[in-house]
Amino acid sequence: MSDIETLKKELPPFEIFDLIPQYAAAGQIDPEKIDLLKWAGVYPQRPQEDGFLMMRVKVPTAELHADALRVVAGIAEDFGRGLLDVTDRQAFQFHWLRIGDIPEILERLEKVGLHTKGACGDTVRAVIASPLAGLDAREKIDVRPIARAMEGTLSGNKDFEDLPRKFKISLTATPELEGIHLINDIGFLAHEVDGEVGFDVWVGGGLGAVAHLAKRLGVFVAPDEVVEVGRAIAAAYRDHGYRQNRKKSRLKFLIKELGVEKFREIVETEYLKRPLRDGPSAPVARFGGSDVLGVNPQKDGLNYVVLTTTVGRIDPDKARALADLAERYGNGFLRTTAFQNMMIPHVPTEKVDALVAELQGLELAPKATLRGTTIACTGTQFCRLAQTETKARVAGMIDVLEPLHSDLDVPFVINLTGCSNACTRYQVADLGFMGALRGEEEVYNVHLAGSIGQAQRTGTKLKGIVPAERLTEYTDKVLADFKAHKDAGESFVEYADRVGHDHFTPDTVLNTERELVGA
Repeated sequence: MSDIETLKKELPPFEIFDLIPQYAAAGQIDPEKIDLLKWAGVYPQRPQEDGFLMMRVKVPTAELHADALRVVAGIAEDFGRGLLDVTDRQAFQFHWLRIGDIPEILERLEKVGLHTKGACGDTVRAVIASPLAGLDAREKIDVRPIARAMEGTLSGNKDFEDLPRKFKISLTATPELEGIHLINDIGFLAHEVDGEVGFDVWVGGGLGAVAHLAKRLGVFVAPDEVVEVGRAIAAAYRDHGYRQNRKKSRLKFLIKELGVEKFREIVETEYLKRPLRDGPSAPVARFGGSDVLGVNPQKDGLNYVVLTTTVGRIDPDKARALADLAERYGNGFLRTTAFQNMMIPHVPTEKVDALVAELQGLELAPKATLRGTTIACTGTQFCRLAQTETKARVAGMIDVLEPLHSDLDVPFVINLTGCSNACTRYQVADLGFMGALRGEEEVYNVHLAGSIGQAQRTGTKLKGIVPAERLTEYTDKVLADFKAHKDAGESFVEYADRVGHDHFTPDTVLNTERELVGA
């Protein structure tokens, strides 16, 4: 077994919460137990020898009150040097923390219904709930009650504190708009079959160095069965998953080895003790992989407004301003999205223009061509695994390209990550950039035309690399070519398939005579 497997057997991981006050009082962490802090959402940031920590905070069902956002902003300001990130699993992330700060931070979070239990580690991570739940008229069912039950049953449960690796679950009732199910260990998609609402179930999704999109379990699950089925699948993974090699321990490898039919048989016979009903596939998103940006009508006549951060980064003053806007224009609640953005729901139509104007003043515009569809991981600024800088580089690129390509008539998704671990899904974007080193030079591999929408595929890894200093130039030239030659309404996936993926190799694009539009 790996060292972490041995450690998990010596100390049940969630017991790390009992040790945190001791570490805080002493001002230091037992180095042999430091990896277990992940189960409390805490882990070292780069450089580890400086003793600073990162922390992820779960937002159950992706919904929080304005007062909770103010508390989050206060924590970032008081302990985290004013740095706050919205992650691509609907969570918040702090940096620059010390172990002595952690008990007070946990206490503040608990008072507003937020927590860190299971935010990291080999356990059930944050349960992704569609941010559109209960709002969009196209949904088949409000998944929030199910997501709350799932979170309460699986996340933080000692029965699932020692899984072979991390375990991710998503629920959506608008599969034709989202598509995130394809890259989760379990994805539940609500749809209607012969007048009955139930869930299509997908299993074994996961990216990283070896990417696998989820496969259909082939079932139709009633809403009151979802938590039971989720628990059975997680238990099957816990008991049958591989633990010898952490690089091959995710559920996706078990599914690949057994086949989805055999895995379903194990779930039914060993855990549910009954067969599941067969069912058809739910409809899939055409685009997928990006937010439903801008102002959107709710089924109750109000509106939800999805606002764009820039690669998830937002400072405490803007966070507090958002809390104020949610109270002034909505009902005091906000939501986080799986694309590093946020949402203010329940906005009356007569107040929309005023809200949009205020968001634009905060540089959080609710409709942005590239800013709202581009995500980036933590990068070398803090992450010990990253090989390239990410957040600042991508933010600078978007500042240049956003005004130049605002006339795009379809979403265009850019996902950039600083290493092969795919924390920001580079294999399922129109342009997916994976950071690497060539000697001491930062470069990016390009994965082209991946999709968790209609195409349901990982992108093509192109030959060649893009030097970091030419990332903006390369992206601009790809966008310009796409706009100049695409058909009306044609997606980038469709266009790339039509012209051929070799058309976009870095050498081909960067050696064209066309200059950067903004130069």
